[in-house]
Amino acid sequence: METTLRGVGVSHGVAIGEVRHMGTAVLEPPAKQIPADEAEREQGRARQAVEAVAADLMARGNLAGGEAQAVLEAQAMMAQDPELMADVERRITVGSTAERGVYDAFASYRALLAGAGEYLAGRVADLDDVRNRIVARLLGVPMPGVPDSDEPYVLIARDLAPADTALLDPALVLGFVTEEGGPTSHSAILARALGVPAVVALPGAGELAEGTVVAVDGSSGEVFVEPSVDKRARLEAAAAERRAALAASSGPGRTSDGHAVPLLANIGGPADVPAAVEAGAEGVGLFRTEFLFLDNSEQAPSEAKQVEAYRTVLEAFPQGRVVVRVLDAGADKPLEFLTPADEPNPALGVRGLRSLLDHPEVLRTQLSALAKAAEGLPVHLEVMAPMVADRADALAFADACREVGLSAKFGAMVEIPSAALRARSILQEVEFLSLGTNDLAQYTFAADRQVGAVSRLQDPWQPALLDLVALAAEAARTEGKSCGVCGEAASDPLLACVLTGLGVTSLSMGAASLPYVRSTLAKYTLAQCERAAVAARATDTAEEARSAARGVLSGE
Repeated sequence: METTLRGVGVSHGVAIGEVRHMGTAVLEPPAKQIPADEAEREQGRARQAVEAVAADLMARGNLAGGEAQAVLEAQAMMAQDPELMADVERRITVGSTAERGVYDAFASYRALLAGAGEYLAGRVADLDDVRNRIVARLLGVPMPGVPDSDEPYVLIARDLAPADTALLDPALVLGFVTEEGGPTSHSAILARALGVPAVVALPGAGELAEGTVVAVDGSSGEVFVEPSVDKRARLEAAAAERRAALAASSGPGRTSDGHAVPLLANIGGPADVPAAVEAGAEGVGLFRTEFLFLDNSEQAPSEAKQVEAYRTVLEAFPQGRVVVRVLDAGADKPLEFLTPADEPNPALGVRGLRSLLDHPEVLRTQLSALAKAAEGLPVHLEVMAPMVADRADALAFADACREVGLSAKFGAMVEIPSAALRARSILQEVEFLSLGTNDLAQYTFAADRQVGAVSRLQDPWQPALLDLVALAAEAARTEGKSCGVCGEAASDPLLACVLTGLGVTSLSMGAASLPYVRSTLAKYTLAQCERAAVAARATDTAEEARSAARGVLSGE
């Protein structure tokens, strides 16, 4: 009998296939004591396992490239954390086996993170994955991960670790469904990059029996269990119609009456450039530069290394706009040389621009590298600061840009509610705004972006979030400046129309989402987008906002 389940759709498309479950987590190793003369041998086993897992994660990152590479390199650094390793060796010294020492040391660190108010829940999930991989290697059992199958399937998991998501084979994994996660979790972001339909935060997903046929709609968030022949036919017809529309979509982003909405790409490094170019990106709206800094948490990369990486990206868009975000370290991206190690709430502490202003030499080197990378190129370079809170922050960043002679536009990211509320003030110091809707939602609703239990508050359709977007867009319009969106909200085609109606001047997203947004925008006039935006803001919940906008645009 057909039933319908609803989660959060995070990656467009429809997948129909049999359920396969993610491999089970590693069992807890037995707590047996070892003789003192075996401690050194066990410590050696632990070190070898840690290094092997770190190397495997780095290798997976190199294969995946782009944003996935940065995520996996961060996990490799976690595996090699010297404090964790010291705790493992201490536990082995007092009688634990290597596997038990690893298990207990990671459990202790996990408890510390969980006790920090769940702000680091995403790090906890990654930590569990690293622990499982090390313990599995020590026990000589298969690594937890995607199932072996010769036939395509729909993957079901409690959550997907970045190491698993990054290397999913779209030819076999038709789509995936998880019980946890949110629209801005690592898995969701990587799913969009892969172009794999995905639904997250679906309660009870793990109870679906192996082999059950499901249809996953990554746009609506619906999962149809044992869909009828008629339902499957309708879904497949809709998917075919969507593919045809995507194939016919090309050129710059614009509404049906010709209102230009430049469609840009979010990239994590040079490896993401080919997909962005192929998808017809008109430039880059968010170039995350963290990938360069995560290679070595103890010191910043040299200016020469930065120049080389930046120029590769700038050369790919010779006449386009490339917006570079300077290093956004802190919170779930700590760097030993830059961020404090003992903050009780890192997401609310010294991160982003705050870290850079505390270490002006790091900011100066990065800005100088960007200036040199752009020399002689016709590209329209723009540079923006993350986590700008007020006009003083904006002025400090603009002054730093001017000090190195950077001939580019200076901008500020709007990720903190204060920046949206005081956008006109900030625009007295900078030339553009870019809305990071992921963090803006997190700070507006006090809802960690990695915690599935609060995913409804991370929904970018929340009317309060739309109000903040409208405030920032109106401020930019009044000042005669631009205001783009580079958060994951821009990748939702329907929401892209609403954002356009709110006055947003450009949209930036993962390359896989560009054709969907381009083809949807082209169906509606600017006036229709504006009416949809008004209707969405007049509601009280994300679901009501989504429904109201859809009703306006469909003429209901």
